[in-house]
Amino acid sequence: MTVDRTTAYATTSGLALPRQPAAPALTARPAPVVRDLRERAGHGPHALLFGPRDVVVVTGLPGSGKSTLMRRAVPGVRVDSQDTRDRFDARVPRLLPYALYRPLVRLAHYAGLRRALRGEEGVVVHDCGTQRWVRAWLARAARRRGGTLHLLLLDVPPHTALSGQRERGRGVSRYAFRRHRRATARLLAAVGRGELPPGCVSAVVLDRDAADALRRIAFTR
Repeated sequence: MTVDRTTAYATTSGLALPRQPAAPALTARPAPVVRDLRERAGHGPHALLFGPRDVVVVTGLPGSGKSTLMRRAVPGVRVDSQDTRDRFDARVPRLLPYALYRPLVRLAHYAGLRRALRGEEGVVVHDCGTQRWVRAWLARAARRRGGTLHLLLLDVPPHTALSGQRERGRGVSRYAFRRHRRATARLLAAVGRGELPPGCVSAVVLDRDAADALRRIAFTR
């Protein structure tokens, strides 16, 4: 495992994640790469670059800024469950509880994700942080399309995430937030040990300052 806290990039303009061959062609699994960009006082890279058919999963606590980051920094294909919910919210009556149409939102989200993964462009996906089977699916899809899976993990304090939920006027239940906190804490601890989710070849860990400095997540040709 390679953990880099000091020389993750040559300049502050961009960070190119090392290309690695798709898993079926490997005789030995490559060591996972972890880029820790926290505690850099906003002096992290302005861009993250991946391979042309890679899949990037953006994960973190609800309210940590995943959707905001994706909308600002991803010029290409992005699949965000929040976008799907917003489209449904614009069409359904305001008094209808979200719990009643949540299954339809999830179905539409996964259908859109499936369509994106069948293409040939790099894809950035919003991950809720608790559905491990989704990451396993993404890893298989990345291998089939000749790419690899990468993790972009936002590490923000719970109170910051709760503030983010209040700012957007939409939150999750206390029970759901506790589940997310446990899942995110386990993931952060595992990444800190160099233990990435199955099929994932690299992870980039960002705090709020590093996320705010990031302006572009793109795929090289």
